[in-house]
Amino acid sequence: MADSIDESKNVSVTDEELETKSKGELIKLAGKLRDRRNDLNQLASERASDRDELNAKTREKVDEAQEHREKRDELNEQVQEHKEKRNELNAEANELFEKVEQKKNELELNEGKSIEQLEEEIEDLEFKQQTEVLGTEEERELIEKIEQKREKLQERKEKLEQTDDIDELKEEAEEIRSEASRHHQKVTELADEAQKHHNKMIEAYREADEIRDEADEMHEKFVEAQEAADQHHEDFVRVQKRLRELDKKEEEEERQEREQKQEAAREEAEEIYQKFKDGETLETEDLMKLQKTGLL
Repeated sequence: MADSIDESKNVSVTDEELETKSKGELIKLAGKLRDRRNDLNQLASERASDRDELNAKTREKVDEAQEHREKRDELNEQVQEHKEKRNELNAEANELFEKVEQKKNELELNEGKSIEQLEEEIEDLEFKQQTEVLGTEEERELIEKIEQKREKLQERKEKLEQTDDIDELKEEAEEIRSEASRHHQKVTELADEAQKHHNKMIEAYREADEIRDEADEMHEKFVEAQEAADQHHEDFVRVQKRLRELDKKEEEEERQEREQKQEAAREEAEEIYQKFKDGETLETEDLMKLQKTGLL
């Protein structure tokens, strides 16, 4: 960042100095004012160039931030689209899973024992029947139990034969749920990417603010140098005006002196001419004076 101007190099002039300084001193002072003015104008020009360069960098950063903003917004729109699709698919899958449970309830598949459990119990009862010595009543009760188990097993198998459409519904629901998961994955990926662009946008705006602050400071430095240059120019113009006044004064004094000399010469010539008319002998110098004034 540019430093403040060196005020020790500045040149100034007071009204009293304008009135009291000699022409030679004023000419020298005008030269100093002109040189300092030119130096300050050059400094102001350099600072203006630096300021403009910083402002250009600020615009570049703002444009960069805007690009990230647009990309972020575009990605967020895609996130919203995938969210909506994911939610629609999940709702559809949930509806199908509810239908599966409803059909299971209708077939009472969620109640009672499984086929494997029933087969195992029947096998245990048959083994008991074959290996243990039982009384008539116990034998009869055991046979009835085995028959009841076999009936439940058969009933269970018949119900399961009706579950093909349940399996299809469940498979369809799982496929839809899987598709919903894919949309959810896209939501996560796109949201992460959108966040990255958001962070880059914030960083670009922060950098733009920092550079803009530098540009504003450089503009203040430019104004400082330009105002100092303008002040030196004004003082230079004041000195030049005073010099013109002195020139006019000198010219006027010279004109008056010239007129006075001419008047004196004319009066002297008239006196010589009067002598000439009176018949006096004139010297060569006197004759030349008469010729200069046109009296001879």
